[in-house]
Amino acid sequence: MIVVNATMDDLKGWLELASEVEYLFGPMVNDTNFIKALERNITEQSAFCVRENNGFPGSRLLGGVLFSSLRAPSYKIGWLSVSSQSRNQGVATALLKHILSLVDVPAEVFVTTFGDDISDGRPARRLYQKFGFVALDEMIPDGPEGGSRQKFKLVIS
Repeated sequence: MIVVNATMDDLKGWLELASEVEYLFGPMVNDTNFIKALERNITEQSAFCVRENNGFPGSRLLGGVLFSSLRAPSYKIGWLSVSSQSRNQGVATALLKHILSLVDVPAEVFVTTFGDDISDGRPARRLYQKFGFVALDEMIPDGPEGGSRQKFKLVIS
């Protein structure tokens, strides 16, 4: 399983991933702001993906992550998703390992994920915790679907 920089040829695959998780994240597929952010991340080479059978750009995506530097040494995971058919196969782990290998140490990596009350979001929380992310007490607005959110932080020294 190879994590690669996404290209504009992968845009359709990203939107297919987004369509699977809109019930958790809110509308994305027809949201011009989401599409612009996705295109910006692809252009800035901060969008990474795993393609089916390590295929060429435009192949079906198994998962993807948007990752950016806030201000060195702070980084942010903006969005991570794995296709429903590819879950529990190490795709999210591969994506996280890849982006964490890109940070300049020492660093802080932040992610806002689902609150514990969102049962379909618990696997994401467990994944981040497995990597050493710690929940912060910072207040975060509820997601567009009405579920709670929580900010996590990983310190890499």
